[in-house]
Amino acid sequence: MGLATRAVLFMMIIVCLRGLSMAAVYNVGDSAGWTILGDGLDYQYWAVTKKFFVGDTLVFEYNNQFHNVMQVNVEDFKSCNPDSPIARYEKGNDAFTLESSGEYYFLCGFPGHCQAGQKIHITVNSVGSAASPPSHAPIPPPANTVAPSLYTSKLISYLAMAVAVLPSFAILV
Repeated sequence: MGLATRAVLFMMIIVCLRGLSMAAVYNVGDSAGWTILGDGLDYQYWAVTKKFFVGDTLVFEYNNQFHNVMQVNVEDFKSCNPDSPIARYEKGNDAFTLESSGEYYFLCGFPGHCQAGQKIHITVNSVGSAASPPSHAPIPPPANTVAPSLYTSKLISYLAMAVAVLPSFAILV
């Protein structure tokens, strides 16, 4: 196989793999949503069992008559202080895209809710990070991520495209 063919094949593989990287969407609290009524719901435990990356989206679903979402700094998170939020969400179905690596802190600003456990600390890894969740947390199967069928169909279409185009490049070499 000639050098030109190898270079083209390499570029096609890179393009195919780049297309496969997709951000995940996480429903905070899974089916329970963002609430204080969950039976044994522990948002901190929920967060450490996930691996978040730049570009992922957190979806907060809640009854906006009784809850909200406040993005706060670490000090306000620790003290459950909703008075100076970085951002405030009140729609009841709010999506927050994790745009950079680092620590994110959210809490419910309704009186007593944060103290009752309605707060969450998210650690976001940069794309390609080898960081893993703390060893004390069990690692469940991925939840609320891109469906395998979408991933598989995308992979098959990229591979089919590569196979279809490859003979054309063999003629050129």
